[in-house]
Amino acid sequence: MALALRGLAGTPFRAEAGTALRKLIAAMHGDDAAAAHELAGRIHLFGGTRSGGPPSGGSGGALSAGRVLRIRYGDRFGAATLREIEPLGYVVGAEHWYLMAWCRLRGAVRAFRTDRISSVAVTAEVPAPRVLRREDLDIPADAVSQLTDWLAG
Repeated sequence: MALALRGLAGTPFRAEAGTALRKLIAAMHGDDAAAAHELAGRIHLFGGTRSGGPPSGGSGGALSAGRVLRIRYGDRFGAATLREIEPLGYVVGAEHWYLMAWCRLRGAVRAFRTDRISSVAVTAEVPAPRVLRREDLDIPADAVSQLTDWLAG
């Protein structure tokens, strides 16, 4: 909901969107509001962020699962690989959503375009805590913000 309301930031309805979001958060139970704020801190907005729907490819619950995921991922050439990943956050751009995750195959943080994820299986394994840092995004700092930056404003 916060991301959809954030899509109104460049319109005459910005103030009303902010008010609606504050009312929504105020109506939430404390634990739910804290979980929503933590999730918002893991969503990064890049450039001309769209206000469209949730990530495609079945990865929408990746962050809330809190587990290692086994995904089938197709690269830009169509070659598919099976990966075990530890979800860290999302980057939302003008055209696509990207699931940012620690990729066990590559041993590094990788961006997975969500529309290229053809299957997702949640494993029983709970990964060690990792934090997605801005420098992991490989995007100029002035071109990216967190959803929580907008929530605060």
